Amino acid sequence: MDPSQETAATLEGARRLVVKVGSSSLSRPEGGLDEARMARLVERLVALRRRHELVLVSSGAVAAGRDVLPDRPPQGLREKQALAAVGQGRLIQAYEELFRPAGVQVAQVLLTRSDVRDRRRYLNTRLTLITLLAWGVLPIVNENDTVAVEEIRLGDNDTLSALVAILVDADLLLMLSDVDGLYEADPRRAPGARRLATVARIGPELLRSGGSPGPLGSGGIATKLEAARLATRSGVAAALAHTEHEETWHRLLAGRIPGTYFPARGGLSARKRWIVFHDRPRGWVQVDAGAQNALLHGGKSLLPVGVTAVGGSFGAGDLLAVLDGDGREIARGLVTVAQAELEPILALEGEERRRALAALPHAELIHRDNLVLMEEDA
Repeated sequence: MDPSQETAATLEGARRLVVKVGSSSLSRPEGGLDEARMARLVERLVALRRRHELVLVSSGAVAAGRDVLPDRPPQGLREKQALAAVGQGRLIQAYEELFRPAGVQVAQVLLTRSDVRDRRRYLNTRLTLITLLAWGVLPIVNENDTVAVEEIRLGDNDTLSALVAILVDADLLLMLSDVDGLYEADPRRAPGARRLATVARIGPELLRSGGSPGPLGSGGIATKLEAARLATRSGVAAALAHTEHEETWHRLLAGRIPGTYFPARGGLSARKRWIVFHDRPRGWVQVDAGAQNALLHGGKSLLPVGVTAVGGSFGAGDLLAVLDGDGREIARGLVTVAQAELEPILALEGEERRRALAALPHAELIHRDNLVLMEEDA
């Protein structure tokens, strides 16, 4: 690898790492767990764990279920949930057996969106994970696919890994997959494309460049970029590297970060971290240039008068995405007014609209205490 494509970032001072491993790194192409690959992964994680506290976010329940029911392909959500129900126990048992010779006790932690939507449950989840780490136990986290209906699904373990990294105040989120980093172009179509060593900012252009999921996984490059964006915005650095490449582990065990590195962009308070992650946005509002400037540079609340359009389906207290005039997400926050009340007002004009806005129960559509900027330098 060209040294110019390697990041200079190191693991110096990094106490706690969240390592995410996708299905494609644990399974055979035809389905089922690849025990040899899992054994290599565990051996490497044991070595890494001697230097850092680890939380493992692992996919693989569906693949493990296909070991037992090879004639049941994961065609839809219902089939995937059924296979996950069969395979989750098999997956954690495989990890227990592989970690046991090294004296590593593992713990299974299954989460859904509802476990973090409520602030009390969010804090309890955090305390459980922190307690396991204090006891020297390795938490192995997966989404609770069997019970997660669409309303409460996190959707992919890239998003879950970012959430876990934030929950435990990790120093680095390491996403391991079947790609060795982010490239300036798709290396399958452009063989000379260079790998990016460091990506200082994940903007809309990068997010739009992601690929589609594979047959056994639920996340492509786009989901990994979104996970990195959310983690770095919350003060957790991230990296994307190849699970199987020797260079990945050579660098990690030498205290260097492999693949593509996404430096942390600044921290958020614990409450604002929860605001960003406790739910997916239920809708969006688009704002004019004046409101955008007030949010990004004036530290102001979002007032209804600055809203030009609205979409989605949301009630008072729900999480909204705030978009600029070009459709870029610049903030997220908890809205004070339901869509059914706001949308008709936006259709009014002149004095009639001003009177209707003044009659809303709150002066702010999103108070600055309930607002998190996603694009500080937009």
